[in-house]
Formats: sequence, C-alpha cells, structure tokens
Amino acid sequence: MNTVFKRNAVALAALAGFSGIAAAQSAAPIRIGIVTPLSGTYASIGQQVKWGVELATREVNDAGGVMGRKIELLFEDEEANPAVATQKAEKLFQSSKVDFLAGTVNSGATLAVGQVAERNDRLIATSVSFSDAITGDKCSPNVFRVNARAGQQSAALAEWLPAAKPNAKVFYLGPDYEMGRSTVAAFRSAAEKKGAKTAGEVFPPLDNKDYSSFFGQIRAARPDVLYSSTAGNDTVRLFSQMSEYGLMKGLTIVGASGTVTSQNMGAIAKAAEGFLTGVGYSLEADTPENKKFIAAFKAANKADPDLYGADSYGLIYFYKAAVEKAKSTETDKLRTAMRGLEWSTPQGNKTMRAGDHQAIQDMFVVKLTDGKFKIANRIAGAAAIGPDLCTRF
Repeated sequence: MNTVFKRNAVALAALAGFSGIAAAQSAAPIRIGIVTPLSGTYASIGQQVKWGVELATREVNDAGGVMGRKIELLFEDEEANPAVATQKAEKLFQSSKVDFLAGTVNSGATLAVGQVAERNDRLIATSVSFSDAITGDKCSPNVFRVNARAGQQSAALAEWLPAAKPNAKVFYLGPDYEMGRSTVAAFRSAAEKKGAKTAGEVFPPLDNKDYSSFFGQIRAARPDVLYSSTAGNDTVRLFSQMSEYGLMKGLTIVGASGTVTSQNMGAIAKAAEGFLTGVGYSLEADTPENKKFIAAFKAANKADPDLYGADSYGLIYFYKAAVEKAKSTETDKLRTAMRGLEWSTPQGNKTMRAGDHQAIQDMFVVKLTDGKFKIANRIAGAAAIGPDLCTRF
C-alpha cells in the first residue's frame, strides 16, 4: 500500500467516523423537562399535565418521533412552589441538559422559571398558568403559553353574564398569589364593562384550610354572584364549607376554568352543581379530533381529560410542529418558528400570537349539570384574545 493510498484511507475512515458521530447525535432523543406539581394541593392538576404530555409523546414517538428523533420526558415535582420550581428547572437545564421545558402550573412558578430559561438560553411553555402577566407586562421572549389566559376565560364568562344575571352584584374570592389575584382582576374588569357591580373581594392564602372566617363578609355584601379562582383541594374545602354554612342558597357560583375540574368535582358533588366557567376546552365539543382524543386519553388513564390534560397534550404537538418548521431544536430558530405558528389540538386549531406568545383559541362557557359540564355559550378566539400588551421584546 503506497503512502498516498494510506493517507486517503485514513481520511475516509475519519470522515466516516465523524459522519457516524453526527448521525448518532441527530438521532439522540429530544429531552423535554416537565416541572409540574406531583404533590400538594395542585397534585390533581399535575396529574392531568403528566397524562396529557405522556399520551401525546407516546403518539409522536410511535409515529417516528420529531424529525426522526424520539421525545424523552423528564419529570420534576414543583410542589406549586416558585422557589422549588426554579431549583428543579435549573437542575433540568444544567444537569439533565433538556432541550425544552414545560408543565409549570403555579403562575408565580411560570414567571420565575421563565427567568431561569432566559439565563440558560432555553424556551419554556406553560399549558396551565392563567395569570395575564405571563404574556402581558411580565412577558418573556423565552416563554410561550399554549392555554387560554385569564382574560380569555373572563371574556367568555362576561359575555354570558348580562343576559343571565343583568346588573349582577359580584363578590370575588381568590387565593392570595399571582394567579388568584390576576384572575379576579381580569374577570372583575370584564364583568364591570358588562354592567356588573363589585360587592367585595377577599384573598385567603393558598392551601387554606378554613374559609368560614370570610363568610361574614360575603353574607354582608349580599351578592347575586360569587366568582372564585381557587383550584384543586382549595375548591373542595371552599365549596364544602360554603354548603355546610348555607351560603350556596340563591347564589350563582362562577369562576376560573381550573376551579372545578374532573379531578375534584367528585369530592364536592352537589355543592358544585350549577357552577359556570369560561374555558378553553370542553368534553362536549363535538368534533372527530376531540372524540378521538377523549377515547385515547380514557384508554390510557381510565379517566376523562380536563382542560389541563387537553392543553398539555396539545403542547407536545405545538413543540413538534415548531421543530419541524424550524428544522432545528436551537433556541433562536425555534423561537422564530413558534411565533405565528398554527397547530391542531383537541379544541381545534390554535395560533400562537407572535407579539406576546399567547395562544389564540375559541372559548366556551360551560355549566356543571348533573355532574357534567354542558356548553352554555361559545366565543370566537379573535373576540376573546384581547390586546397584545407585551412590550419587553
């Protein structure tokens, strides 16, 4: 073998080696971190998040993955605590080297984790958090929201209010943190524009055990409507105690879309009957996509999906569509691809508004009747979305 031939052979072998390494890297799994409450008062919400992303990931992987790469999910328990969520997010970015992060439930946690994402030059998306601030005055170029924000829920519910309860006196009760106060503010603003009067408001702490100390204020205000933005076990305690003290009589109860869900309605039974909410997902939506999703979700989890499960399922398909559009998982390319992206979900098609990273979608008003949410009204996505108030980027 002459010297030239030897050099060429070595060069070809090296090239083949590098090609093999590149192919192996391109076929490596896409790692998605899921920071969500798996314990505590919001554990039932975290369970729906987990079920939703797992079902969509299984479907995507069974169909060949994303650009030939499988998705790998890594879960961390945020405990609905922003301090814990930031620690877990940092761990996933730095130690686990995730490509993308999702799952945050607590709105304060989403805002805090968004800052962690910026420091690590990674993107995150929430499928649960409601606070308008996330895509409003505290928006981030690295944060996207695939679910409806508080303002969209409130727009739908406020549209229903004047016909059902003209000039209603409304009392507001929400947990004392970012989500609770922002959802109350959003609905109060929307309701007052439709002629409602504010009768009062209280903000018990998150994971409150006894609401009876607030009942005197509610009785004295004599409201026609009570708006609540509690969630999880907080709703169970609030509704059970209100029923026990006789506060439900003659009072219409409305609230945020996470107040009563399939995860907690069984524990409050009759106390929640007649509850109304503005929501971005309904089991009653009569479309082939929704029917297929419900059947697959029930087969996998032996339970119905709620809005958290549906939005978390859709989140994986949002990410898949963005990666395929960008032809990359790199942050800058992916961010550009996500802006203005349209993708399919069980609720129908959604569009990610480019300016503030807020999903645009049709909204429903649903009423709990005989243990099931029935659609009472519907509002188009363009009418519910509201103005883009993000000025940070």
